Amino acid sequence: MSTASNKSGGRLRLRISLEDWEPPIWRRVEVNKDLTFWEFHRVIQEAMGWEDDHLHEFRAANRVVGMPGLEDELFGREPALPEDTTTLGELLIRQRKFRYWYDFGDDWWHTITIETRLPPDPAAPRAVLVAGEGACPPEDCGGVYGYSNLLSDLQDPAAEGYEDAREWLGEDFDPNHFDLAQHAARVVAVVDG
Repeated sequence: MSTASNKSGGRLRLRISLEDWEPPIWRRVEVNKDLTFWEFHRVIQEAMGWEDDHLHEFRAANRVVGMPGLEDELFGREPALPEDTTTLGELLIRQRKFRYWYDFGDDWWHTITIETRLPPDPAAPRAVLVAGEGACPPEDCGGVYGYSNLLSDLQDPAAEGYEDAREWLGEDFDPNHFDLAQHAARVVAVVDG
């Protein structure tokens, strides 16, 4: 087998964990190593429950992976590797962890841990969600601190922000609820659908 196919063949079992949050909000996915970082971004969005309304980038193998932009040159940083052509298998050869940054204002950082490297499975979908816990925070709520405040207000009907929190999150919002079947169907559809 050639070196190139060794790098790109096979699958990865990954744990995606939202940083700085307790109890943990996480997802476990299995993906083909030939997924581009753009495709993997879409997997994360569906697995977590984000709405893909904001900018994002990856930090892997001491490189930034995303959409190269003018700001790379303006701020003197090395241009980002193009996420639409760089595959997971190319960059994660010796990595154990990497990071995903979603929404540069709310700063939702995710740690992605490579739990297992698996052999190819031609019968499996290119990406599959196999487990997870915790509801995804709502978009534009102010990051971990804003989300924490929303949940605190939601639990105290006497709180000044109670009505706003109820309107924002909904009356029956459960921060511990995660619908695995619903999110798993979306993950498969985003890369194979």
